[in-house]
Amino acid sequence: MEFLAGEGASYGYRKLTVLLRRRHGLQINKKKVYRLCKQMDVLRPQRQLKFKYPKRLANNRVLTGSNQLWETDIKYGWIHGEQRFFFLLSIIDVFDRAIITYHIGLTCEARHLVQITQEALMKRKLFDNVNSLVVRSDNGPQFISHRFEEACETFNLIHERIPPKTPNKNAHIESFHSILEAECYRRHEFETYPQAYEIVSQFIQDYNCIRIHGSIYDLSPYEYMTAIEQGIVAPKQIKV
Repeated sequence: MEFLAGEGASYGYRKLTVLLRRRHGLQINKKKVYRLCKQMDVLRPQRQLKFKYPKRLANNRVLTGSNQLWETDIKYGWIHGEQRFFFLLSIIDVFDRAIITYHIGLTCEARHLVQITQEALMKRKLFDNVNSLVVRSDNGPQFISHRFEEACETFNLIHERIPPKTPNKNAHIESFHSILEAECYRRHEFETYPQAYEIVSQFIQDYNCIRIHGSIYDLSPYEYMTAIEQGIVAPKQIKV
C-alpha cells in the first residue's frame, strides 16, 4: 500500500507490474497485479472517450432538386499489367445522378475525400450557399475519420452514415458502381495505372454527358439538369 500511495500512485496496473518486477524483484504478472488492485479498489478509472462529432444515421428523405443529398463511396479496380489495385472515390448527386467529382489513385485516404468534397462544392458553386446539404456514406475509415468530419463542419455539411450491412441506403452510388463494373471494368484489362486513369476518367465523362438513364426521362445527368433549367421537363421527386 505504501508503494501504491507513493511511487506507483499515478500508474495503471501494467506499469505497476513493471515496477514491482524491476524495483522489488517480484515474479508477478499483470493479471495478478490487476486482481490485487481491484481487490484493494485502487484501479485508476478508465478514461471516457468523448466524440466531438456524433454519428448521424441515414434518414428517409424526399428530394426535390439537386444539391440536397450526395452519396459517396469507394470502388476498387484491378491493374492486370501491374498486379495491383487502384481506387475510385466519387460523389454522386442523388437527384440528378451526376458524378460531381472523383479521385482515382493508387491510394485512397481521408485527405482525398476532403479534397473532392471541396471540389464538389466549388463545381456546384455552393460555398456561399450551402443549405442543409447532406453527404451520405458508409462506415469506411475515410468516412468516419476526424479529418473528414472536421471538413464537413467547416463546409457546413451534414454527414450521415448508413447502418452496417445496408448498401441499399447508399443505393445510387452503388448503382453507379454496378454500371462502372459492367460497362467499363469488365470491358478493359488495364495494363498500367495511367491507362486505367484515362479510361475510367473518360467513362465518367461519358456517363455524365451521354449515357441515358431511364429514371430521368431517358436523358443523361447533364441533359436532365439542362432540361429542368430550360423548363423542358419537370423535376422528378425522389424518395430515399
